[in-house]
Amino acid sequence: MRWDGQRESDNIEDSRGQGPMGGGGMRFGGRSLGIGTIVVALIGGWVLGINPLTLLGMLSGGDGIQMESGAPSQQVQRGPAGAGSEGTPQDRTGKFVSVVLASTEDVWTDVFRQAGRSYQPPKLRLFDGRTPTACGTGDAAAGPFYCPGDQRVYIDLSFFQLLEQRFKAPGDFAQAYVIAHEVGHHVQNQIGLMDKLQAARSRMSEKQNNALSVRLELQADCFAGIWAHHSERAKGWLEKGDVEEALRAATAIGDDTLQKQSRGVVVPDAFTHGSARQRMQWFQIGMTQGTLAACDTFKQTSP
Repeated sequence: MRWDGQRESDNIEDSRGQGPMGGGGMRFGGRSLGIGTIVVALIGGWVLGINPLTLLGMLSGGDGIQMESGAPSQQVQRGPAGAGSEGTPQDRTGKFVSVVLASTEDVWTDVFRQAGRSYQPPKLRLFDGRTPTACGTGDAAAGPFYCPGDQRVYIDLSFFQLLEQRFKAPGDFAQAYVIAHEVGHHVQNQIGLMDKLQAARSRMSEKQNNALSVRLELQADCFAGIWAHHSERAKGWLEKGDVEEALRAATAIGDDTLQKQSRGVVVPDAFTHGSARQRMQWFQIGMTQGTLAACDTFKQTSP
């Protein structure tokens, strides 16, 4: 991506270097869970074919809540997030994140304007390790996530190293896809979709909740594609191989890919984010068509 010299966002909060924040891992069912518990739940979920969020709820003595990747939360803490300094990050990776966020602001402001609506951009907080959020304590172990309670995207930049080294998905456009995906969850929140889905979730089985989560995540992938479509038209900043970088990232974090790596078999009923094929497909739909209407994963018989 030719991103040097592009506008940077005013909505960055950089809390890196402030030391550990909060009292432990993410908060489920009113309790704080450490990284060890999260890892146990993830492994148990893969082995047993059970949504790890259910195991987290059982281990914490309460109901599991979805923190990662923007699914609506239950029993969230509604306090203010910790103070982070707003301004322009000085390191190159921080500046890159700021540029991509600024581009999402430009794209979604224009898309909403054309639909007769007003877009309120999210804040994006850079943090190290842990950070307080309106959805409980955010932990880097869960990867980047969006919290609807405070309308913030949270990213520990060490995830980008993980994306490159463990998931074999290097490149700046792969990183931009991750940011745009989380902003896609903010778009879902802005159009009122998350509130509607939260009301429906309480009446669903675990299998139905998983299927709903997949559609939510695939739509965020499609929204990331919308951003890619319009930002490329406005800036012409993509280079050869950039789109392939994003598709590799989508493949690497598909549920089937992760399940195969962890235990050698695939359990579709335990999917919460979608298969590698689905994630690539919906990103490409958004990038090709560039419209909200094209990204209605909830109207598809099978996304």
